[in-house]
Amino acid sequence: MSEFITDTSPAPSGVSDALSAKKSMPGALFRTLRTGAPVLPFLVYVTLGLLLPTVAIINLAFRSNAGKLTFNNLKVILCVSNSTTCSQYRVGFENSLKLALVTSIVPGILGTLIAYAIATSKHELFKRLTAACSGVLAQFGGVNLAFMFIASFGALSGVATHWLADVGFNPWDHGFDLYKFWGVAFVYMYFQIPLMVLIITPAFAGLKESWREAAENLGASSWRYWRHVGLPVLSPAVLGGMFLLFGSGFSAYATAEALTTGTIAITPIQIGAILQGNVLSGEANLAYALGFAMIVILLISVIGYALLRRRTSRWLR
Repeated sequence: MSEFITDTSPAPSGVSDALSAKKSMPGALFRTLRTGAPVLPFLVYVTLGLLLPTVAIINLAFRSNAGKLTFNNLKVILCVSNSTTCSQYRVGFENSLKLALVTSIVPGILGTLIAYAIATSKHELFKRLTAACSGVLAQFGGVNLAFMFIASFGALSGVATHWLADVGFNPWDHGFDLYKFWGVAFVYMYFQIPLMVLIITPAFAGLKESWREAAENLGASSWRYWRHVGLPVLSPAVLGGMFLLFGSGFSAYATAEALTTGTIAITPIQIGAILQGNVLSGEANLAYALGFAMIVILLISVIGYALLRRRTSRWLR
């Protein structure tokens, strides 16, 4: 009599693990796609609005008008070659860097003081109003901002100028010029200070009350608390915020262009003038080279912000 023998012993562990992993792969893939789906529109936006234009600018910065690989564009803007136009690009970079430094340091200090006043206030309505106003004003720029300052501080029709003249102090009689370098820096303060308030306010909220109580129990005054505890903890966040303000001031274009009609020599305006053919016709690749140099500078500022922000997060968890 023949017998059919069926092996009912369990499969080896390795085989069973492989089978279970194979069965779970579609489910794991589906869960991964479902989790990442909400991020997909953002990734598409970043790719189309940031990554692809950046790659295109870098590629065209190293191309001649005929499409050949060249370093002449960078040589011109860096004044390595004997080009007669290199000096104006050097002046543009110098003015842009100086404008970025002024509009990052001064608003950085003022914005930090305002954020401290917000953080120490006991009025919730005041905190909400300042936070809302800062969020709106930080995004206000371009032609609207330029028109507002021309209507307020213009030499002939400025409302604030007439008010100050009535009390015996006309700023235009003391060297102020809204349409020159320091006038542009003055206008930039309008959106740079609220931006600093938005950046630094969470850092103040992260200061633990127990730190102040411990310092007071040890006999430390308010000044000593800020000198040895508060400022060392906040300084990376403040410097990181200034790095972001530097990038914002360095790359801003529309406000300066609308305010000065392109008469001030800063790099963003020079790029616009080249692309529009107002300076050198057919030299668009020089504009891409200037854009590439700006990308490098902005990348340095972003890396500096990220490093300082990482240092701050260790204290403010």
